Order: sequence, then structure tokens, then C-alpha cells
Amino acid sequence: MSFSIRVNGEDFDAEPRAGQCLRTYLRDRGWFGVKKGCDGGDCGACTVQVDGDPVHSCLYPALRAEGRSVATVEGLAKDGELHPMQQQFLDAQGFQCGFCTAGFLMTTSAKGFDEDKRADLPRALKGNLCRCTGYRAIQDAICGVKHTERPDAGQAVGRSLGAPAGPQVVTGTARYTFDMEIEGLLHMKLLRSPHPHARIVSIDTSAALLVPGVHAVLTHHDAPDKLYSSARHEHPTEDPDDTRVLDDVVRFVGQRVAAVVADSEGAAEEGCRRIVVEYEQLPYVIDPELAMLPGAPVIHPKGPESRIFRAQDNVCGEVHGEMGDVEQGFAEAAVVYEETFQTQRVQHASLETHGCVAYFEEVDDAGEDGGRDGGRERLVVRSSTQVPFLTRRALCDLYDLPMEKVRVVAGRVGGGFGGKQEMLTEDIAVLAALKLHRPVKLEFTRPEQFYGATTRHPFKVTVKVGAKSDGTLTALQFRVVANTGAYGNHGPAVMFHSVGESMGVYKAPNKKVNAYSVYTNGVPAGAFRGYGLGQVTFALESAMDELARRLDIDPLVLRERNVIGPGEHMEGPCGEEEDLHIASYGLDQCLGVVRNALADDRSAELAPEGWLVGQGFAMSAIATGPPGGHFADATVKLLEDGTYDIAVGTAEFGNGTTTVHKQITAGALGTTVDRIAIRQSDTDVVKHDTGAFGSAGTVVAGKAVMKAANALAEQILSFTAEYARTPRSLLRLTADAVECDGRIVTLKELFEAARGKDVELKADGHWGGSPRSVAFNSQWFRVAVDPDTGEIKILRSVHGADAGKVMNPLQCRGQVEGGVAQALGATLFERVLLDERGEVTTAAFRRYRLPAYADVPRTEVHFTETSDAIGPLGAKSMSESPFNPVPPAFANALRDATGIRFTEAPFLRDHVWKALDAHRRAARSAGTLAPFGNGPEGR
Repeated sequence: MSFSIRVNGEDFDAEPRAGQCLRTYLRDRGWFGVKKGCDGGDCGACTVQVDGDPVHSCLYPALRAEGRSVATVEGLAKDGELHPMQQQFLDAQGFQCGFCTAGFLMTTSAKGFDEDKRADLPRALKGNLCRCTGYRAIQDAICGVKHTERPDAGQAVGRSLGAPAGPQVVTGTARYTFDMEIEGLLHMKLLRSPHPHARIVSIDTSAALLVPGVHAVLTHHDAPDKLYSSARHEHPTEDPDDTRVLDDVVRFVGQRVAAVVADSEGAAEEGCRRIVVEYEQLPYVIDPELAMLPGAPVIHPKGPESRIFRAQDNVCGEVHGEMGDVEQGFAEAAVVYEETFQTQRVQHASLETHGCVAYFEEVDDAGEDGGRDGGRERLVVRSSTQVPFLTRRALCDLYDLPMEKVRVVAGRVGGGFGGKQEMLTEDIAVLAALKLHRPVKLEFTRPEQFYGATTRHPFKVTVKVGAKSDGTLTALQFRVVANTGAYGNHGPAVMFHSVGESMGVYKAPNKKVNAYSVYTNGVPAGAFRGYGLGQVTFALESAMDELARRLDIDPLVLRERNVIGPGEHMEGPCGEEEDLHIASYGLDQCLGVVRNALADDRSAELAPEGWLVGQGFAMSAIATGPPGGHFADATVKLLEDGTYDIAVGTAEFGNGTTTVHKQITAGALGTTVDRIAIRQSDTDVVKHDTGAFGSAGTVVAGKAVMKAANALAEQILSFTAEYARTPRSLLRLTADAVECDGRIVTLKELFEAARGKDVELKADGHWGGSPRSVAFNSQWFRVAVDPDTGEIKILRSVHGADAGKVMNPLQCRGQVEGGVAQALGATLFERVLLDERGEVTTAAFRRYRLPAYADVPRTEVHFTETSDAIGPLGAKSMSESPFNPVPPAFANALRDATGIRFTEAPFLRDHVWKALDAHRRAARSAGTLAPFGNGPEGR
């Protein structure tokens, strides 16, 4: 057959493969702006225009585009000029990680996107999802609102600068993990377990190896015997070693059993179908409470070398402690409240799935014989990871490779949220690459993200709190059970962190905690925004609200009487973290944001007639960095053309560290950010970087960059003083020169002068992440509830954020809005469901509801006026913390509206209706009215 298609004005006649979709056809021809987010028509990341109309190219058959004109995001700009919508997304910074941006641009620049659609964005954007922004920035972009600034030289800090990669994001030229062509690339697919717990008796791979194009089938016989953890931390001993690359025992439905490597994904998938596995099925347990009981199946019968706390009881980790006398404290209380709260599994749902490419590259340090063993080749792993340096270290340990023979690099990462603080693909891709000495690609599908990656830890929290009649707390007690799933990656650390700042933010003379991280035969849990703190904060802040009701004290006043103050230490029953300090205090201002919102609120007038209306708030605290050290190295140097270069290890995935690092450097060197290049997330660029997690991008890597930039400024000025024979005190750095008491010495001239003296104007910076400060947040909602259907409308959303010195207000506000939006998803409808065998039943976006544009309100964000004594230039982190107060604030507003305390997330519409209906039935049975809300009966 003849085939013709025009893409961005260029004609192609290559016929598509049988059944090929337009998305893969376009990417095969180098149009990498077309993204894979779901391959199910649910997210819109693959949107292109066919004859001017937007289509989801993952569902659109390539053959159907025959004779048509197709436009991708790369084709929007004309004659070097951005399309107006591209410019608007730049001006408003309508993106964070940017993985979804091409899809939004192709939707909003289509010929049919008229004023009617602009006036009804919830409907117009229903086919496009964003996981990062919270949609406010996208709305502003579409409406032409400009937020970005262009400050004078040296004035970048504190200004709303756009992301350095913004032009690449909006033109589709930003390169994510798989946006590259590699000659001879092989594709890997994984065979996964159909059983929750089984021993592999035998594997027959012979039929798979006969599939045309299959090069290898890997099983546990090919994998190293070493145990490790897929979690990545600076100190590997934080996590139990309970995982193998390929194991002869499977512990959850979806665990990888074998890997097939082939010329194409189709051949690899067919190879997986032809593998014959004989299993011996073993007893399994899904409920963590049952897993701890005597006689429960032991999931990991391993020895002490694995660092599992109590393997025979399926307890991955535990912590117990008491401060004071809790029983005496409750005896002294006028009111005691006790309740059990539960949170669900949540998927990170980053639009770029997990994946990597492992290949070999030549290097210059060849040995005398010029052979591979002499050093001419090294292994390169290009990965969608938050932790390239820790991943390299783990791979070297696993395969006994020298560090200099392995390079790990992250391109631009399409979202992370903690989910990419794992090694889930790199280990097995490297196994295949080492065996075949060929490039190997492994890219998770969207269903694999649900059953083959990790989730947020489900928590069961029993909180008991007592107070005197004046509201003074007398005792606080937690019992926490965290379900870590089949493997303990992050399990003990999440459990420990969950009871840290949540309990430490309140002063009570008596505190007690018993917490367990428990193995079950379900999909493993891992790091997720907030790292366990949000789950316990949901319980505690709900309990504090109920305590205030029982004491008849304003919930704000109750908090103010019991929170820690400036300069005080966060005390808990598990011991004080000595390096954690309140180096700046904005909690009072965060509570003031709530008080001001209440004072001027008229949003109740927006509620439909007959709906129940309520308001509620919550607060939280979080350490600005993980304990035990979080290390970053950075280098800043002057280049030959008079510009600067930053090298830093931390990854960019919408967290905005690239922007902040350039702002810090511009301020120190008196220049503008456009004169600064940055190299990052590559193990070649600096000595070490722990990674972009634990809220460390600004406060740890940023401090390393600040130290390097300040040191370079001093170097330049000292060298110039000698070169220009001018006193150091009379020198001033400008954008491209040094002013020397009336004389101008350009940076180009200085570079040449330094090179002539064999001097490199270059400085290093290092920061170890300790001491650490504390950031605070508050969230307030006004909601309306339809008593007849359970539908909830958010009438107003207000957030207070103590970020210290706000380095980039526009970007920091986006982090808060994205955190609130993600938390609302977890509060209202997101949940990963497992059946009775532990199999995930929500392995697609259409069965797992993500917040869409219509679901997310515009949140009013208010920053406190503080400056931190520890963070760089007074800054504190604000990436994880906005999530934590949202669920309890919403729960408290729902309680205020309905009079019902909801203790289990998410608050699904049908669950709300059932609770309201049960309340009405109970009232009718008692022969009374059925009041809701704040009346005496509602309390």
C-alpha cells in the first residue's frame, strides 16, 4: 500500500506497523514532544493535532492519519517565533515537571479552542491531566496572565523568575528519559507473578527463546544472590535488605519473575507469554494486624543480616517509647478523646512512568592495551530517578563494578513525589546489558506503575489525647500500624518519621508511641510526599478538632495554647533529634492566616440552597531535610565567554531546584540568570549528591551551590585586585565584568588573564544537611455538602506556608498549590484497591481517579515573613509540607458541616451519603429531628 502523512510540514511515506498508534509512529520519527503518559486515552500527554483538531495519539491509529496533516508541539512555533499559547505558558509558568505541557498546548492551540471553551475550562480540559501544578498556573497561562519577572543583575533571589528549561518545555525539545535515539536498542518486558505468595519450582524458557527477535530470557538463575533494598538512602542500613533482582520466591501479585529482552516490545511481550512457570503456592496474608499474629505466614524468613526487626512476626520495623507517665496524664485530664483513623494506598501517578536505558559508552581513560578492561568503556544508565548517585552506588555494590565504570544520569524527570527514590528498573536492565553487551530499555506501562512500582503506605492510627478544662494537653498517645507491603523499602524510616514532627509540634508532658511497619503480601509501599507524616497528622489534627469541641474551646485557641514556640525543641517519646532546630518560627503567622480567613470569609454565600456548610483547618510541621545527613556537592566556575557554569547533582522533576540554584548563583556573582548554565543530575558532574528527596533541593543542594558561588565571587575579586592592581574594597562584580574604581575589566578578560597564569576560577561547595530547621503549614477550607447525594463543593481554600525567605514566589506558590491538589486527590477519591489476594484492581487512570481541572479549587497561598538561620539565604523547604495539613483540614470542615467525624480516607461521595443517611435513620428511630453540623446534637 502507499502511505503518506505530513508532520509539522514534513512529508513521510513510511508505512506504520500493523496496529501501530500515531503516538509511537511519531516518536519513531524523532518527534519526542509526543509523550506517553497512560496509553489509554486518559491523561492527554500524547495530544497532537490532526488537521487542526486535538486527538489522543495513543488511541489514534497511525494508519488513520494517511493523507492528513499532523502537528506536534515541535511544530507550533513558526519562523523562530513561539506560538502565542507557548509564550503564555512561559509567561505564567503553566508547568512544573512539564511532562503534560505539550498535551495542554496542543489542546489549547487547536482551531476549535474558542472563547466558549475558554469560558468553560473544566469541560475543555477534561482530557488533560497534570499531577504537579494544581492547575491554577495552567488556567493563568490560557487566560494570558503574566507572572514572570526579569530582575536586574544580582537581584534574582526573591523574584518570580521562569524555569531555565521553560523554552524547551513549551517547544517540546526538553529531553526526558526516553527522548533519545540509541543504535541497536533492545527492549525488555517483565513476566510478573499471578500469585500473592509462591515458590518457583521450575521455569521453562525454551519456547520464549524461539520467538523471532528474542535475545535473552533472564530468571533468578541469572540474577546475583545478593540481598538489597530498592529504597535509596544516604545510609543503606536505614532499609532492610530483603530484595533480589529476580527471586525464586514471589511475595505479591505483580512481582517480577523473569525478563525477556528482544528487538521490539512486541517480541518481548510474546516471549513473556511463552514462559512456562511451575509454582508452589504458599499461604499469604493481606491485613497487617493479622500478619503480626502468631501463626501468620512468615513473608521473609531471613536472618539478622537483613536487618528486619522481627522477621518471624512480619514486623519490618518498630518503635516504642514513653515520655513522662501517660496513664497519669490521662487521669489528670478533664476530657480524653480516643479514635482510630485509617488512610489508604495512593499512587504517585507521575505522568512519566519508571524506566531506564542501560548502554555502554567509550571514555578517554583507556588502559595501555586499549581494551574494555583497560577502561575504554563504561556502563551508562539513563534513568527517570530522583537519586542518580545513590543508584550508581547500589548498582556497583550489586554487580561488583568499580564506581568509575558506571555513570548514572537523569534527563528531565517527569514527576517523582518520592516514587522515584527507588531502584525499580535499573537493576534488572543493567543485568541484561551486562549479559548481552547491548543497550537495553525498560519502560513501565501505566498498569505496571500500579502493581509493579510503589504506593503511599496505608496507615492505621489510634490516637488518644487528653486535656485539662482550659485546653492544656496532659497526654498524647499513638498506636501506629503501617502496611509496608511485600518488601520493606522505606518501611522503618516512614514509620519512624510519621511519629516525629507530628507529635513533636505539640507540648504535652506525657507522650507515648507504639508503631509498627508490617509486611503483607501486597504491592510494596515506599516514599511518598510527606513520608508518613501526613498519615499521622490526619489522625492527630482530627483528634485535636474533636478535643476542642468537647472542651468547647475554639480549635485555633486550643492549638495556640499547646504548640511549641520559637527556639523550643520538638520533644517526643522516641528521643530528641539533636540536629533539629526551630531556626525560624512562622507557625503563629500560619495560624494567623486561618484567623484572617475566618474574619473576612463570605464564601458560605456561594453554597447551593439546602446544602450543609462548614469550615475547618489543620496545621503541621516538618523537618527541612531527612535525619542522618543529606549531602550535596556543587561546583561553580567562570567560562571562557565570561559566563558561569554550575555543576550540581540534584535532579529536576518540577521541584524547581534548577531555577533556585541559578538565582542563588546570580545573587552571589552579581549577574543575571541567563548568563549561567547548569549541569545536573549526572554522576559525572560533581563528587556526590544524596538526591532530590526529603525537601532537600533548596536547603541542602542550594546551600552547597551558595557556598560554591560565594567562594567563586571571592576568588574573582581577589584575582582581579591583583590583576588590576586595585584594592579589593574598590571592586564590584557586575553582570559581565568587574568594576575597578572606574575601570571595567570584563569577565572574558579575567578568564584569559587567569588562564595565562594557569589559574582556574572555579570553586566547590559542600553541605551535609545538618543542622536542620522546621517548616510550618496551615490549611483552611469552607465546604458545602449536599445532604441528599453526598456531593461536596469546596467554597474556599486558604493555605499558610512558612518557607522562610521565599526564593521564587511564583515557583514556591506552585509547589504549595500542587501539594494541596495532590492531597485533595488523596482526601476525596484516590485509592489503590486490592482484592482478597492482594491484586491491584485499579491499574489504570480511568479506574483510579486523579484530580482533573474541575476538581481543584484555586487555593489562596499566604507566605509568612520569616528568615531561617540555617537555610541558604534564610530559605526553608516547601515541597513536601503543603500536603500534610490538607486531609485533616478537609475532615474538620466536613465534620463542621455534617456533625459526623469521618475517620477513613478517602471521603468518597457515596461514603458521605451513607453516613448522612445512617444519621437520619438513627434520628428517626429515636423519634428526634436529624440535625447536622454544629448544633448540640451534631457535636
